[in-house]
Amino acid sequence: MDGAQCNPRTVEEVFRDLKGRRAGLIKALTTDVEEFYQQCDPDKENLCLYGLPSEQWEVNLPAEEVPPELPEPALGINFARDGMQEKDWLALVAVHSDAWLLSVAFYFGARFGFDKSDRKRLFNMINDLPTVFEVVTGTPNKQHREKSSISNPNSNKSKSSSKVRVSESQVKKPEPKDEDEAGEEEEDEDEHGETLCGACGENYASDEFWICCDICEKWFHGKCVKITPARAEHIKHYKCPSCTNNKRLRP
Repeated sequence: MDGAQCNPRTVEEVFRDLKGRRAGLIKALTTDVEEFYQQCDPDKENLCLYGLPSEQWEVNLPAEEVPPELPEPALGINFARDGMQEKDWLALVAVHSDAWLLSVAFYFGARFGFDKSDRKRLFNMINDLPTVFEVVTGTPNKQHREKSSISNPNSNKSKSSSKVRVSESQVKKPEPKDEDEAGEEEEDEDEHGETLCGACGENYASDEFWICCDICEKWFHGKCVKITPARAEHIKHYKCPSCTNNKRLRP
């Protein structure tokens, strides 16, 4: 968090600053990944990953002053470390690191009065580099993303029926083959209707996305715990905020 101590003032200087920070981030997420992983202890406070102009990196608490000297990276990256597969967690940190690099570069651009042509030149220079995400995941070209349970419910049928509930309008249910199956579906819907969200206390609704905590087994509206259906696909074991903050319940 050495901030803007070098105070780059030209397009070339800002780009050089970004390349140094970018190199540090890539180092943390690739060659130094074991050390980075260990420093992101979920039992610690909200932590951030900083790339430094010296091509080094550090995991640290966010700046105390508001507003900070520079834009801050994603906050609390350590909390999700054990809640998803390592490669997915690293990829998510990499995406946010890319966004942070752009915000820092254009912060300097705004601060030192870059005009339209300077900003365009800076962006083009940055855009010629592979993103941190591309380097970390090894996918330099745009590839077809894995379909979520919403776009392809059959591929994740067991997950959708057990730990994740999605809107009926998003996932088409197969028509029951006989009266017994129809009766079972009605019972299932009645059971879901009695479910209460562990965060807001409201009832289950068929047009809402829900997720179940693997620790306390309570159900939550996705919007209440800030989990989207797409993100849920990458969470191996979901822990609700209460279980995450309760050290005694952590495995």
